[in-house]
Amino acid sequence: MSTTATAREHDARTPRRRIPASWIAAALAVILLAAIGFSTQYRSAESVAASGPKRFDPAAFGAQNYESKVVPAIEKRAVELPVLVRALAADKDAAGRQYGVRQGTGPYSFAVTGTGEAGTVRSGLLPVTVPGLPEGTRVSLQTGPAINGTALRDAAGYITFGQFLNQVEYADAATALNNRMRQKLLASLDAPGLAGKKITFTGAFNLLGPTVVTITPIAIEEAP
Repeated sequence: MSTTATAREHDARTPRRRIPASWIAAALAVILLAAIGFSTQYRSAESVAASGPKRFDPAAFGAQNYESKVVPAIEKRAVELPVLVRALAADKDAAGRQYGVRQGTGPYSFAVTGTGEAGTVRSGLLPVTVPGLPEGTRVSLQTGPAINGTALRDAAGYITFGQFLNQVEYADAATALNNRMRQKLLASLDAPGLAGKKITFTGAFNLLGPTVVTITPIAIEEAP
């Protein structure tokens, strides 16, 4: 028998060693992890935050909107307060449609201007006696330090809920405008010193009742 034939016969009788399946699985896992590592782009927490939706900044919203947009919008829409109050007394819905703005079925908001005699500040409100109003109508201007309500946001006419992510941001926008007004108008206003003087005012209010008008002002000054 030849040497070659003997070698083939020996190979046929010798069982081949098999690679364990667990080794193969482990090798494949290593290859997969290496591939993932090469293709993965690691990002810092700062870069992830920067690429997401931009967070609403109330202070920036107030600064960007109050002087440049809200004040001109209210000045343009402002109606003489006696004219508006008489119209509301005659037909509230008709007056709302003619002079006010609202979203959905919410209350109407109005931009107004007027002239009257200032009273004594109480609880952050400056009462004003305005000639030509129906008897029993009480008019007050908010003078702070707390400024409540959403009248500036609502009466501007261009700020809507759909522009914000949720109700919290929408409410924060109103507060931001109030804060900006307080900084730009009320911080330098001697409201107690106006008592007994004739003043003119411009501002906005949300209609809550026919005889109580609480105005968030954008302008208050002594009348000539």
